Amino acid sequence: MQYMIREMKSQEYRLLSDFLYEAIYIPEGVEAPPRSVINLPELQEYIIEFGNRKHDKALVAEIQEDIVGAIWVRIMNDYGHIDNDIPSLAMSVCPRYRGLGIGTSLLKQLLQVERLAGYSKISLSVQKSNYAVKMYEKVGFTVVDENDEEYIMIANL
Repeated sequence: MQYMIREMKSQEYRLLSDFLYEAIYIPEGVEAPPRSVINLPELQEYIIEFGNRKHDKALVAEIQEDIVGAIWVRIMNDYGHIDNDIPSLAMSVCPRYRGLGIGTSLLKQLLQVERLAGYSKISLSVQKSNYAVKMYEKVGFTVVDENDEEYIMIANL
């Protein structure tokens, strides 16, 4: 499948709410939460006024002018927060395009962009049962903390 990874345009930032909802890990057999869940303050932190903070950066995966994946970082007080110098990452790929390597490509590209921008680390939070844990480990993320349900992971750039 041919796809292109590029920087997200400011007029596309509104799409982040859709990708934020898709980023919510739903274990098999569990009913998805209502879409309104993204209006919770702890989830809005990922997207509110995106592009207005100095450290905001987003990339998208595009297939024939259709955005099928997004990855974004910002320094925020989210689930994966380490400190105010380390951007936290969020990402998702539309369900029908998962398992094709698009997420890994987005992740590798973003890590390179952030390294070139002078960042030394990126953090994230991921549920332990999420299949994406293996992808994160494959590109260099390691677990630095955990609770009953989630890992906090860091990639050194």
